[in-house]
Amino acid sequence: MNKAGKIIIVIVLIAIVGVVIAIKQREKSSASEPAAVTNSNPGAMTSSKSQILENPSSGQTEENSAKLLHLIDLGAGKCIPCKMMKPILDDLKQNYNEQFKVTFIDVWENQNQAKKYNIKMIPTQIFFDSNGNELFRHEGFYSKEDILDKWKELGIELKR
Repeated sequence: MNKAGKIIIVIVLIAIVGVVIAIKQREKSSASEPAAVTNSNPGAMTSSKSQILENPSSGQTEENSAKLLHLIDLGAGKCIPCKMMKPILDDLKQNYNEQFKVTFIDVWENQNQAKKYNIKMIPTQIFFDSNGNELFRHEGFYSKEDILDKWKELGIELKR
């Protein structure tokens, strides 16, 4: 293997270790937070339904999707934890589409959305009630089980 190949492998390994450390630290800090954190930045969102309907999911009208709960994941297509979220979001979209709406917004391609939702870190998941009010916000990777548990913690029983 040539020198350039070895350097690339070392860089990739360092990046992976960095992501793992960041995820572990995020898990530690979120464990010390109160069980139900609500809207860490109240001024970041308004309750307008039209704000959360910019990317309606297929097969639903805006009127029907406006009545659903909504999970928005703000990330980027090239971000490693964001890539890890993609199959989770796809699964939630497919299996829970009648109970809540899932939207992914790439904030590197849509920088105005990062400002609009006051994003400080990616990925960020924002949970909204059916009226468009922010219920909870999480920064970093979030597993499917954690997402479903959070809906339950927020008092919303989903059919699995």
